[in-house]
Amino acid sequence: MVDMPLSALEVAVVQAGAAAVETLRDTVDFAQHLEHLGYRRIWYAEHHHSPAIGAFPPVVLIAHAAASTRTVRLGSGGVLAPHHAPLLLAEQFATLAALHPDRVDLGIGRGPGTFDEAIARALRRGADPTTDAEYRNDISATLAHLMDDQVALGPLPEPWLLASSTAGATLAAELGLPVAVAHHIRPDNTGPLLERYRAAFTPSRWCEQPRVLVCVETVCAETEEEAAWRAGPMDVVKAGLLKGASEKPFPTPAQAAAHHFTPQEEETLAAFRAQQARGTPGTVVRRLRELAVSTGADELMLTAPVHDLRDRLNSFELVKRHYEATAAP
Repeated sequence: MVDMPLSALEVAVVQAGAAAVETLRDTVDFAQHLEHLGYRRIWYAEHHHSPAIGAFPPVVLIAHAAASTRTVRLGSGGVLAPHHAPLLLAEQFATLAALHPDRVDLGIGRGPGTFDEAIARALRRGADPTTDAEYRNDISATLAHLMDDQVALGPLPEPWLLASSTAGATLAAELGLPVAVAHHIRPDNTGPLLERYRAAFTPSRWCEQPRVLVCVETVCAETEEEAAWRAGPMDVVKAGLLKGASEKPFPTPAQAAAHHFTPQEEETLAAFRAQQARGTPGTVVRRLRELAVSTGADELMLTAPVHDLRDRLNSFELVKRHYEATAAP
């Protein structure tokens, strides 16, 4: 039996009919509740100009949550390197790490953080998408700045590289960084990605041996029916993205229940669900343990794209309670 730390990814879903500021206020309740439950870390994702996800800078959410908690690690999952100057990233996270020693993670990714190309170009100040070489240089520069005496103010933040492809895994291995795998986005890539990462890993001052965190979409409830009800809105969102449609507001569970999926969408969604963790506590924990074994992960990070804050917190609580109750002696 595999036992390991559980962590959380918060994507700040904006409920249908609610204002984004309400989601922002919920972030403190979320952080405090998960700290109480014993989750190891909470990361915040960077998104822009989305009707379904709040455009809240991770660095701001980390600072806000850190001021209201005491022990849980907080970080970015991730900040998107193409949108930020390396020196600025280093200064921001070094400052956070100095204010909250040994509690800050710097997770860096490459994605645009938006499905709107005009917004992506605005974030890049009109520049073309970053190349592989530019991305590598940005990551290397950020790490170098973190160790600069003029930037480092004490304990350094813990750097992680987010990856959803073998290219990202290769870079993490070359730089000797721990890797956070976006299994919740591209589960089919997880196996090849990890194989490449472990085979190419080079030890560094940041990480002496391969270290893997796997992020899993996890929706838990007392019954299978309730879990499906809670997860329904995200299914609708995914179906829209499969069609290449622009993002829409995050629907309510009732709206999702009334949505008609095509047979092809049902097939695709079923295949995706089979690689995540959804259902009763027993089903979810069994699936998480299977995934931990198959990936050799050192840590699992759960993301619960659920409409209501109470339901989202309940999902995390059910998982943690059952996970601990069934832990190996």
